[in-house]
Amino acid sequence: MPQETVTRFAPSPTGYLHLGHAYSLFLNHDSARKFGGVFRLRIEDIDQGRSRPEFEQAIFDDLKWLGVSWDGPVVRQSERFGIYQDAVADLAARGLVYRCFKTRAELSAIASAPHGPGAKEPLTAPLPPDEEEAMLAEGKAFAWRLNIRAAMDTLGRREIGATLSDETGAAEERSFDLAALDDAVMARKDFPTSYHLASVIDDAAQGVSLVWRGEDLADALPLHRLLQELLGLPAPVYRHHRLILGPDGKRLAKRDKAATLRSLREEGVSPDEIRRRLNVGAEPGRT
Repeated sequence: MPQETVTRFAPSPTGYLHLGHAYSLFLNHDSARKFGGVFRLRIEDIDQGRSRPEFEQAIFDDLKWLGVSWDGPVVRQSERFGIYQDAVADLAARGLVYRCFKTRAELSAIASAPHGPGAKEPLTAPLPPDEEEAMLAEGKAFAWRLNIRAAMDTLGRREIGATLSDETGAAEERSFDLAALDDAVMARKDFPTSYHLASVIDDAAQGVSLVWRGEDLADALPLHRLLQELLGLPAPVYRHHRLILGPDGKRLAKRDKAATLRSLREEGVSPDEIRRRLNVGAEPGRT
């Protein structure tokens, strides 16, 4: 483990928290407390169309009920849009992002089109300057996409390394092929940033040394490490936990009202019972 363990919990206020959120919350909070480290809270409200003040307040209510406290101020991504826009502008000035004018329907058609054996057709690519200028003149909407090929040229290599650890703290160095990545969206008209870009910028700003998140985000690791390299950000250690599934065997979602912490609290379920259900043990320092 690093000398100072700094973890974080970063929910989105687009619905009520459920047992899956509680599992990630406990793992991160307890790990920081166990090692005498720091536990941060971040509200990932970049989706202004779906974020609601009542859901943000519910996050604070749930954490208070669970007996979880955090260190330092709460970071809200909606208050940091200018920082993310500056990062996109920096990447654009260095030729590392390009404007993509394809619609979601067009991208879906490209992705579903048959390809030859072993072929990987790129979903998008930079347009010739004259075509791009014509699109802009027509007022076409676009998204800024990271140019993976340009990024590899900038780094001078096609692999990126990452440090992963298990619950014992044992570390393993892994290497990922950047050529396998798609040109991910960094920002679009209705979203001044993407989850990927905002996440790595904010982890660095909050001094996070251990990113412990669900295994559904494991595939995002190479992209996040690449962004850290391109933006000169520190690389935390990564760890991925199992997902909490519902009775139907599917991962929990915010629409699963029966599993929300709010509904469980109203039913009289105690925080200790939540911990027992999730098999995360007692909070460090508690009997």
